[in-house]
Amino acid sequence: MPDFLLAGGAAFASGSMLVVGALVSWFVRVPASVTAGIMAFGAGVLLSTLAYELVQEANDGGGVLATIAGCLAGAILYVIADAVLARYGAQHRKRSTAVQSSEEEKQGSGTAIAIGALFDGIPESLVLGLSVVATGGVSMPLLVAFGLSNLPEGLSATAGMKQSGRSARYVFAVWGGIAIASGIAAMIGTVALTSASGPAVAFVTTIAAGAILAMLSNTMIPEAFARDRTITGLIVTVGFLTAFALHELA
Repeated sequence: MPDFLLAGGAAFASGSMLVVGALVSWFVRVPASVTAGIMAFGAGVLLSTLAYELVQEANDGGGVLATIAGCLAGAILYVIADAVLARYGAQHRKRSTAVQSSEEEKQGSGTAIAIGALFDGIPESLVLGLSVVATGGVSMPLLVAFGLSNLPEGLSATAGMKQSGRSARYVFAVWGGIAIASGIAAMIGTVALTSASGPAVAFVTTIAAGAILAMLSNTMIPEAFARDRTITGLIVTVGFLTAFALHELA
């Protein structure tokens, strides 16, 4: 199978876990504490993946300067985009409660939430595509980690969308569209960076890593802590160690 199709399929599979989480949240009443725990676990998984699968490997392949520059650039880009989207009603897009803006409260917030959710998912897709460029195959630790983190994201955000009055058509169009866009982004990244140098691949990889880290800090961890202030830190640690074990066993 061509590398770009392999990357696209992997990113689509990972993005589809958003749809799975949305389905569960839409049809099953999930307690807020459970949602918070799953979100915390997913955050821990992503933190470990950033450390062992992205930043360290980028540093090994492209050097410390490209790695640091990429991480900073990704975080800055994410924070700026997040601030812009917040002005249009997307600041609580991962929240599981009705604090999310409805269309009546903030005109255009539905579009902003959809764009924000897409913006959150694209970095992961690029990373999956780059893993295919680097190794000729899909990194299973990355695929599992992103899938595990997407499930609680779909679960939590859909609960908030439902409570704020969003329709099922809107909710599943958002998550389904992101899954498809993720596959396309991974294919484009694979084709565009097939012949890129080590520092260039490291820079792009860590742009994605910096954006993911900023997303975790701005959205997933605060949402988990807001819903359950007791054992959030412990669950994040369990998620971190789970991804670490996957990395060591791969």
